[in-house]
Amino acid sequence: MNKLNVPGPKALALIERDKKVISSSYPRGYPFVMDHGKGVEVWDPDGNRFIDMMGGIAVVATGHANSKVVKAVQGAAEKFLHISSDFYHENWIRLSEKLDEIAPFEENTKTFLTNSGTEAVETAIKLAKYKTKRHNFIGFFGAFHGRTMGAVTFTASKPHYHRGFYPLMPGVTHVPFPDPYRPILERKYGEDYGETVVRFIEEEVFGHNVPGDEIAGVLVEPIQGEGGYLVPPDGFFPALRKLCDKYGILLIADEVQSGMGRTGKWWAIEHWNVEPDLVTSAKGIASGMPLGACIARESVMDWPKGVHGNTYGGNPISCAASLATIELLEEKYLANAAEVGQYALDALQEIQVRHTSIGDVRGKGLMIGIEFVKDKGTKEPNEELRNMVEKTAFEYGLLLLGCGKSVIRLAPPLCITKKEMDEALDIFENVIGMAEKDQGLR
Repeated sequence: MNKLNVPGPKALALIERDKKVISSSYPRGYPFVMDHGKGVEVWDPDGNRFIDMMGGIAVVATGHANSKVVKAVQGAAEKFLHISSDFYHENWIRLSEKLDEIAPFEENTKTFLTNSGTEAVETAIKLAKYKTKRHNFIGFFGAFHGRTMGAVTFTASKPHYHRGFYPLMPGVTHVPFPDPYRPILERKYGEDYGETVVRFIEEEVFGHNVPGDEIAGVLVEPIQGEGGYLVPPDGFFPALRKLCDKYGILLIADEVQSGMGRTGKWWAIEHWNVEPDLVTSAKGIASGMPLGACIARESVMDWPKGVHGNTYGGNPISCAASLATIELLEEKYLANAAEVGQYALDALQEIQVRHTSIGDVRGKGLMIGIEFVKDKGTKEPNEELRNMVEKTAFEYGLLLLGCGKSVIRLAPPLCITKKEMDEALDIFENVIGMAEKDQGLR
């Protein structure tokens, strides 16, 4: 395992140019500069090779520069780049038909295509208000749904997303997300912690604050992303679906990060055999081309002409990339995400036994979180060690990203092989050991 000289001179020069012209609001994690990539491997302009275990934040589903996706983009670009959503084109229709086919509903669907995840969430918020004629919502602490004004109101993973932007959209009540590693509500005997959270919503929120029949929708990530890659207990979604049905509330599954095969199923919510009413998608939907989607039951997305729209909706290039991406997922990468994801989880659980700093390993498919703690008994988060692991991994050729208070997330391209996973986890375990030694934990 060799330490790289990063960032090199070419990368440093680009970083200096960046500082002069690009908004300082971007949360740059560490000084990696992308030059080119193939599959799970990426290179910086100085020729340093890295294994990409964050995949552009769970975006590059089919790997960097996948030849099938590249050819689809090239073919579409040769025909036309744009026509606007005032008119029609076949790739837009084909993609919407395909999303109808894979959507997690028995009912037929309608789809509104967007340019990003946050725009898909804004669409879902507007649609829920329009359909129900209600104006209140339930969101969850730890959630991330985007940064535009409606979506950022639901985002509750870090306070700086809200600081300086008040007043936000009115009518959103946040409740705890069911984190089985760090439960904060008191459970009844024999109760699943997910059921505890749903009971809290009905008894406390509906009982003391907002009437249940005034709630338009519950917006929830099936597996929380930036909140820490939190997998809810098995009782959560069945109980939440039952609650929504009882009060006529729309269940909105934000699958921007967890969907499109990331967890080994098309949609993470399918792990709990629950059907939502709306799904938002983006990130992995087009292998890196900008595209999002709000997919809803046909009976829900029945709003009239002109009430919602966008200029770039159904972009032909992004639609072509998405169709190629979905074909690749169907052919091999959906199954690969499940197989290699379980392989990685098994390996990480073995690594956990060897390291005092790893408090929890969790995930489904290739959406995996590793939580670092100062003490396994107290579970006190070890943010400093997590940050050290992230930075040191970069210096040894491994790209990682944190989430939550003290979690490293693994979200590599879904094409990753077991051999590539072994190489990544070998570097990962070594840098954990270095960080533990620095803190005197070994």
